[in-house]
Amino acid sequence: MKPLLKINFTDFWQGFLKENNYFYNLLSTQYNVVLDEADPTILFFSCYGDDYLKFKCTRVFYTAENMRVDFSGCDYALSFDFLKRKNHFRLPLYALYIEQKKMMDSLLKPTSREEMVQMWKNKEKFCCMVVSNPAAKKRIHFFKELSKVKPVDSGGKVLNNVGGPVADKLTFIKDFKFVLAFENSKYPGYTTEKILEPLFTNSIPVYWGNPMIGLDFNPKRFLNYDDFASEEKLIEYIVKLDSDVEAAVDILQQPVFSDNKVPVCINDKNVLIFFNKVITSADTKTPVARTFKKYIHISKRTYNSSFQKFENYYRHKIKKINSGDV
Repeated sequence: MKPLLKINFTDFWQGFLKENNYFYNLLSTQYNVVLDEADPTILFFSCYGDDYLKFKCTRVFYTAENMRVDFSGCDYALSFDFLKRKNHFRLPLYALYIEQKKMMDSLLKPTSREEMVQMWKNKEKFCCMVVSNPAAKKRIHFFKELSKVKPVDSGGKVLNNVGGPVADKLTFIKDFKFVLAFENSKYPGYTTEKILEPLFTNSIPVYWGNPMIGLDFNPKRFLNYDDFASEEKLIEYIVKLDSDVEAAVDILQQPVFSDNKVPVCINDKNVLIFFNKVITSADTKTPVARTFKKYIHISKRTYNSSFQKFENYYRHKIKKINSGDV
């Protein structure tokens, strides 16, 4: 019989399902997981609220955003960062995406060259992007520059030119040879689902973001913006590949992951080892929420909140002055 484990989730993104997610499903393979809203043994929380402050149990922080962990507010953390801490495990967002979409078998499955040639020839469309963040200036700039050479389809909320946001991103991008896979921001380790989706649909990702992306994904399987001497050189190469079937298929035939091995950070066995450590320590260690560290954490939150309000106020004042409104 599996041991009982009481858990809860809070402050996650909109649409997050407490009884059907990466953490719940993985833990259920070894534990009799029960969702306990009032008195969990382990609380998983993210960065979209502050309800986690109400809980005094062992708290595990997870972020899908490019942000650093505050260990004065959690006992353990999972993030994008490469940290040498016993209470941290690197778990990029794309790991959750692979589990949700059941992608792993397809990502590891070899495809014959003949099949891949046919797949590439069946892709009648050039390039696309599907994004909803208008603040990612690098991505928007490259979209506009590439569009000057050859039309690029935008199926998201930003720069949409296909008649409205698409209902299913994977269904949309599978018809394109290239997909712009630019992250919202650049930071070592920060890798989301953006590169994963075109890899899954047998397209070629044009990637910008994590400077250490080669530790996770095979650099020969995608085009890395940072590998080119200039933006113009990258665009020239994309256009060349568009009409060079053999060169494109050489890229598509490459293994998805570096060294053709599933990264340590998304291997279920390794993640479970970390979770088992978390669960074991719940009975032996005093949760951070019951120590002096909670006061440090609350103080930092209060300071950051006050500073942000102060900064926003003066930005507004300066904007009014510059515009001549005052």
